[in-house]
Amino acid sequence: MKTFSPKPEDINREWFVVDAEDKILGRLATQIAHRLRGKHKPEFAPHMDNGDFIVVVNCEKIKVTGNKMADKKYYRYTGYMGGLRETSLSDMLAKKPEEVIRKAVQGMLPKNRLGAAMLKKLKIYVGPEHPHAAQNPQTLEIQA
Repeated sequence: MKTFSPKPEDINREWFVVDAEDKILGRLATQIAHRLRGKHKPEFAPHMDNGDFIVVVNCEKIKVTGNKMADKKYYRYTGYMGGLRETSLSDMLAKKPEEVIRKAVQGMLPKNRLGAAMLKKLKIYVGPEHPHAAQNPQTLEIQA
């Protein structure tokens, strides 16, 4: 018996909407990454991008446990000496709430071109509206 390997024309991508209101950040990110990677499909192949499109709404209303709102830091480097900048989770949620979910999911995807292609299928929006109604996205329930 031969091992089945999916071809690009065999891939069937669907669209899903996830409401992030009152969801815990890490648990939400793991299930989004699972769907983006395509691991929920029986024809999963680790060398191919066969995941679905995910639209996340209400990204500014996520929850975290413990003292992470004040203690969790995001670091970036400007490229100059002494240019390490840090931002707390509460500041990041106030300024760029979509980046909080994007960075959490990005850390769970492969660190190569394949992971970058998977991350492009993640659409994150502040508020309950999104411009992807034409794709007829289904509602995806995430367990809390």
